[in-house]
Amino acid sequence: MPVDGQSLDLPAKPGVYLFKRNDDRVMYVGKATVLRDRVRSYFSKSPDRAMIPSLVEAADHVDCIVTQNPSEALMLERQLIRKHKPRYNSLLKDDKSYPFIAISNEEFPRILYTRNPPADASIWGPFPDAGAAKRVIQVLRYEFGIRDKDCKGKDGCMARHIGLCKGPCHDPEGYPDIVKAVIGVLDGDARVLIESLQREMDEASRRMAFENAARIRDMIAAIHKTLSQQIIHSRFYQDCDAIGFSSHGDIGTVVILHTKEGTIQGQVQYPLIHRGDIMESIALVLSEHYASRRPPRTLLLPTPVSEWMEHWLTERRNGAIEIRVPQRGELAKLQAMADSNARIQAERNAKRKSGSIEQIAADDAANLLGMDSLDYIVCFDMAQLQGEERVGASVAMQYGRPLKEEYRTYKVKTDAPDDLRMMREVIERWIRKQENWPDLVLLDGGETHLNMMRDLLDDLELNDSITYAALAKKEETLYRPNEAPIILDRRGRLFIHARDEAHRFVNRFHRKRRARSAIADPLETVPGLGAKKLQSLLRHFGGRKGIEHATAKDLVSAPGIGPALAERIIEHLHR
Repeated sequence: MPVDGQSLDLPAKPGVYLFKRNDDRVMYVGKATVLRDRVRSYFSKSPDRAMIPSLVEAADHVDCIVTQNPSEALMLERQLIRKHKPRYNSLLKDDKSYPFIAISNEEFPRILYTRNPPADASIWGPFPDAGAAKRVIQVLRYEFGIRDKDCKGKDGCMARHIGLCKGPCHDPEGYPDIVKAVIGVLDGDARVLIESLQREMDEASRRMAFENAARIRDMIAAIHKTLSQQIIHSRFYQDCDAIGFSSHGDIGTVVILHTKEGTIQGQVQYPLIHRGDIMESIALVLSEHYASRRPPRTLLLPTPVSEWMEHWLTERRNGAIEIRVPQRGELAKLQAMADSNARIQAERNAKRKSGSIEQIAADDAANLLGMDSLDYIVCFDMAQLQGEERVGASVAMQYGRPLKEEYRTYKVKTDAPDDLRMMREVIERWIRKQENWPDLVLLDGGETHLNMMRDLLDDLELNDSITYAALAKKEETLYRPNEAPIILDRRGRLFIHARDEAHRFVNRFHRKRRARSAIADPLETVPGLGAKKLQSLLRHFGGRKGIEHATAKDLVSAPGIGPALAERIIEHLHR
């Protein structure tokens, strides 16, 4: 039931609040200078954001975590959003920080590619194009010999022998000049390096070494793309960043233009899932962007931010910071340029999403079931052979694409004799390890599997928390609780793809298990004869002997065996 604002008893302290459902799924994470007053505002008759009524309706209770100050609340909010990915929060699309190039603060400094720069290091970035940043480091090591690992000064390392390191074991007295030159390039003075590379490229072309010339050309392009480029000059742009924002539906983009000493140095963009609150989306990016770098003296924004954000930015800068929403003059033009770039990037990102075949399949499937989205589904399948090597597997699909890092395999631990009870055991084990539920749990099976899932969720008191369905191979029929079965057409191709992928994955795991236990059947080498069809044959003919004496006509009478597969089996047995 909706959370009751009258029953809340929150402290008048800074911290983070979490709107949750009864199954502990986090729906929204926010931060506050005074928790009690901030959360109370969600229950006013005229809320300041359109999403608030649906959030309050979807949540069952509100938790809070008290912090010592608003700055700690900001960082904790950022961590919790990354962990829980709440439905009503704005979310960075790639769910990770961008990489930096750093020069360590050591006697013999190293160049580092890192998402978490050391606190005392000199840093450049962040770089949305990680590949370009890596190529720049390769060029700098190749051209200057700056080291990238802590070799402790040992003589004879491989990097030294191939000319990539001129560190302490090569020329300790000349090494500071190398570091100074590398820092100069990273600070934007790449002219000398680029001219040197261009001479090398011209020489390689003259010798008709075109592959080498193309490699050097790519190096130059990487440097141009990654390092600071002087674009526009103005005496007003001394030390300021301009923040631009634009969105298409729930696809948002924040662009940050960097300026220094009167010059626009470059830009970085953050694609995100936008939930309708511009200030919240911008605050999310600011906390991400300036968590590992010092904010500028002036920050130009399209909309004001809260006092706690200003306070946090001031702490990060360790000095005064001016936050402005310019209306006229040169600074307004700079901020408008940031907005214009954000608009272009948002349009490109929206087109990229709408043009994705996989995303279109996920959207079609959601529309078929009348759901808001099916951006994340999990599918289960089982395999066994005459009761041996009883295994299960689950695969995950995100935005219509396989999410390989969330594929899981299971060895059945109980004596469950059939697929239904085996699947119940596997799903229950999966449920107990989940922190967030997918949009849909899909089972490879029919009505009996659907009933099994309903009984399991009833026992676990989760029937209102997990949406599930079962897909029977016969006529590709999708079964759902309290709904008429659907014979899938092209709109249901996501479900068929997920089921087939789960089938492939569990059979692969099953074959590995059988091979390991040395009980593999030679018939498994027949193309198209998987574990389930082989099990069907063994049951139909009462064992391997019956299969060996069967004709092609006899084999076709077994469930799942077609004429072509029967001929392949006969050919294999009499080879």
